[in-house]
Amino acid sequence: MVEHLQRYGVISSMKVAEVMETIDRALFVPDGASAYADSPMAIGYNATISAPHMHATCLQLLEQNLQPGMHALDVGSGTGYLTACFAIMVGPQGRAVGVEHIPELVASSIKNIEKSAAAPLLKEGSLSVHAGDGRQGWPECAPYDAIHVGAAAPEIPQALLDQLKPGGRMVIPVGNMFQDLKVVDKNMDGSISIRSETSVRYVPLTSRDAQLRG
Repeated sequence: MVEHLQRYGVISSMKVAEVMETIDRALFVPDGASAYADSPMAIGYNATISAPHMHATCLQLLEQNLQPGMHALDVGSGTGYLTACFAIMVGPQGRAVGVEHIPELVASSIKNIEKSAAAPLLKEGSLSVHAGDGRQGWPECAPYDAIHVGAAAPEIPQALLDQLKPGGRMVIPVGNMFQDLKVVDKNMDGSISIRSETSVRYVPLTSRDAQLRG
């Protein structure tokens, strides 16, 4: 999977390749699914796990903000895959936090992580996954050097901008029918710069009830 993404130019970073080889995607997809196919997959509760090329893209966009000792937030953490990748990158001195509003996905994502290379970080507490409304972030571990949002917001939630550290970066899909992956940088003076990276299709960032209704 990683070699395929390198061949097609999706992964150019050795660090991202290494992390995606360390965290086995097969532990984070439904049983019987073709874990290494480059496509998104349904994980129940009207949620999906993104295609590997999207995970690789987001990891590369955030790589400078996922250095050892930094703090990272994964909103809509789903099966826990990207949260585990973040934890490996920021290491035991850093902090990786997943927030997911479906409690059943939180419970299963913790089981997935326990089987993965990130298990020691979960045990030590530098990696954690919480049930909550990701639109509100997770204030207790803020501010964050890196924030990833795994569902499309109609606009960028203010709470997430507030929890982004000066010098930090957020990657978030924005839009309703048509969505762009936005790269949001908070400058050292607190001002915000936003650019569009690519067109994407994500499930909506919404309330738990609205998601379960589909």
